[in-house]
Amino acid sequence: MKKLLLSAVLLAHGLRAQDRPVDPTWLHRYVPELAEAKADLTSQTCHYRPIFGEGDKQNQSLQTVARFGEVALDAHGNCRTVSYDRQEEIYFVVEGGGVLHYEDQIQALRRHDFTYLPPGVKHSISNNADQPLRVVVMGFKIHSSISISAPLPHPKVANLEDAKEETVSGHPNSVLYKLLAGLRTGRRDLIDEAYVMDSFFWMDFAPGGTNWPHHHEAAEEIYLVIDGQGEMVAGSGMDGVEGRYPAKAGDAYYFRPNCTVGFYNQDKPGAKAYILAVRARVPLHEDEE
Repeated sequence: MKKLLLSAVLLAHGLRAQDRPVDPTWLHRYVPELAEAKADLTSQTCHYRPIFGEGDKQNQSLQTVARFGEVALDAHGNCRTVSYDRQEEIYFVVEGGGVLHYEDQIQALRRHDFTYLPPGVKHSISNNADQPLRVVVMGFKIHSSISISAPLPHPKVANLEDAKEETVSGHPNSVLYKLLAGLRTGRRDLIDEAYVMDSFFWMDFAPGGTNWPHHHEAAEEIYLVIDGQGEMVAGSGMDGVEGRYPAKAGDAYYFRPNCTVGFYNQDKPGAKAYILAVRARVPLHEDEE
């Protein structure tokens, strides 16, 4: 009888172990192949394509990142107004032009404009042109232990062209960075207003250029290849050997804290590559094993 009971317990334990999902250390999506999904901002003329986070099948893997996706607005389309009490957002215009609605104010948006949207602010975007508008939407959860100040009275909007290209200490000179947005305690970015969104930046790779494989112990990171192709480094690292995967425009990678991340551009004349990247802090106590 005892043997039967022990066997039953072991069998049940084995089944539970098999059924328990394991969070991956990194995720990959090819954006052009992703399906649309309903979200709080979608309408008949505003379409959301989840890449990571809300609306994605593996959204439980993310900690601070609430959503990372692409919004497409039809000509003269409008998105629904949204507001988040403990989330901050970054919008980046990939294609077209439109209008940002920030509380009762409006701000024109053009290609490669980006804006920081603080928690508690009602906002939406609309497209007043005859051409489609595409915007990358990024949202980040703000932990309850962080004190939130009154939101900015006016929206902060900047453009990719406003940022100078520069090298970053600890990284090779074969990649130039544009530091777009960062923490409210900083002074290096065009917009320094965020609570947990550690760094939003643009990378310009020279032929043969690389962002050396590295990792962040307390941060999540996302790379979106805007143009060019090369090899993305994601995970591995055993005996100093990183995992490399072919990457092209439209590829997006999410990296969990402590996951190896990097990129190698093609080493041939004229080979350029551009990556839009964002990093968000993760409280260490939330990354428990």
